[in-house]
Amino acid sequence: MSKNQLVYDVNDKPAFGKNLVFAFQQVLAIMAATIAVPTIIGLPTQIPAAILGAGLGTIVYLLFTKFKSPVIISSSFAFLSSLSTALAFGYCGIILGGILAGLVYVVLALIIKFAGSKWVSKLMPPVIIGPTVALIGLSLAGSAMGDIVKASGLKEVAGELVSVTNGSYNLVALLCGLVTLITICICSTQKRFKMGRLIPFIIGIGAGYAVASFFSIFGYACNVEYLQIVNWKPLVDNFAALGDSTASVGAKFQSFLNYPDFALIEAIRELVTGNVNDAVKAATKGVATTLTWAGVGEVALAFIPVALVVFAEHIADHKNLGSIIGRDLVEGEPGLCRTLLGDGVGSMAGTVFGICPNTTYGESVGCVAITKNASVSTIFLAAIMCIVLSFISPLMALLRTIPACVMGGVCLTLYGFIAVSGLKMFKDINLGDNKNLFTVSTILIAGIGGLSIKIPYALAGDGTVTKTITITSIATALVLGIIVHAIINAIEKKQGGDGNEEEVKEEPQSLITGAVAPNATFEVGVDVVKAAEEKAREEEVVEELREEEKAIETAESSDKE
Repeated sequence: MSKNQLVYDVNDKPAFGKNLVFAFQQVLAIMAATIAVPTIIGLPTQIPAAILGAGLGTIVYLLFTKFKSPVIISSSFAFLSSLSTALAFGYCGIILGGILAGLVYVVLALIIKFAGSKWVSKLMPPVIIGPTVALIGLSLAGSAMGDIVKASGLKEVAGELVSVTNGSYNLVALLCGLVTLITICICSTQKRFKMGRLIPFIIGIGAGYAVASFFSIFGYACNVEYLQIVNWKPLVDNFAALGDSTASVGAKFQSFLNYPDFALIEAIRELVTGNVNDAVKAATKGVATTLTWAGVGEVALAFIPVALVVFAEHIADHKNLGSIIGRDLVEGEPGLCRTLLGDGVGSMAGTVFGICPNTTYGESVGCVAITKNASVSTIFLAAIMCIVLSFISPLMALLRTIPACVMGGVCLTLYGFIAVSGLKMFKDINLGDNKNLFTVSTILIAGIGGLSIKIPYALAGDGTVTKTITITSIATALVLGIIVHAIINAIEKKQGGDGNEEEVKEEPQSLITGAVAPNATFEVGVDVVKAAEEKAREEEVVEELREEEKAIETAESSDKE
């Protein structure tokens, strides 16, 4: 292992056969969230395009970061509200929004290029970045726990089987998710088989899928809906044309190879025909129109403010990744300027060829942390794999059959590692200091509590709000933390020389320490202990010097007498 406990460091290149397996594991890690974005906005047919956009965006990101930052970028949840606004203007609106979001990153990168990145670390020190990273993992916990108890089966509606995700609690689904979780834990911690530690997610998903399939076979055979955990309908639909004698050769060929619906192609069709895509009309319940000048303004208002705030999340992600791989990606190599350019231009590519702006994926970071494989060659191969998979129909269909409960078991470990990584970043911070205490508590409580900011920008005739810009809870919590920390810092600087230093020393250092014991402190970490020991030694030296001076003065007085 390398000095930072990595099995494969950033520049290491695993054997090609092994690397294919490692890359596929990264693809599986990001798959659930990647396909969720087009599904949530009402365009599930764009799932292959979203995966294609993730692959192309990641390659662009790696090129800009000089292949020094091992992470996949894919569909961003931060822009879900913005995408809903853009969808009202068809694919043209979506592409415009993605380009505007990417341009915000490009402009910020140029500012940092000339102004440097030191101010970023001052604006967002570990006491802010740490709890924000932890919050990213903690805020996703509800999603993982919601999935782990869901069964994704089939249900007969009007004589036809349709795909459903049963939102009610399902104990069998929970069992499948826990099998996945425990298998991943065993593979990651055992020491006999090195390959098992490197591909715990593939083995875990395989075990969970096998258990889910076992119950599902009995569920469908005995018509027991509670046991129908796996939905094989995507696979059945994919090969339906092969059993249809009236189907064309082209339709049968598409059962094996098919191209994604590029957002750019769909946007060009809208411009040529003057009508929005039928899928977009269905997603917006018929209200979608072609892009207008007023629409340009709405899309800009929906994307630009969100991109400005997500900039802070970008820094948090790279600080977290840097702590895992033992490199400073923000102030070192490749530097914040390059990571921003990679993320921004990668988002543009992901939107034009996919369906939405991209962002660095915590699931990918978690995969690096758990497997100890930070090889950029694995990330690059995973990006190529995403591009290839988006054209292979059977594999796309197979990935869509992985039950939500199985992915919930995977996400439990991934999101947990993100949260723990954030907690480790501020474990040596003195939380006995009110400034740190209030900063951390503000970020955690606002974020976990789900505090978001909704800025109205359109009103109906009766004065009610019809359209808003939504700032996510993570971004809101981060901004609040920065504001609280800056205000207390300013007050401390202003009062630093007011002559009350001795008085302040006698006061409790925090609400907690004051409640427990008047003079108690909760300083933690080796650095704090060393600082206290050095201060004590300095005081001893000063006292000795004073005694020596007194002795000299006494001796001189005696000589004079």
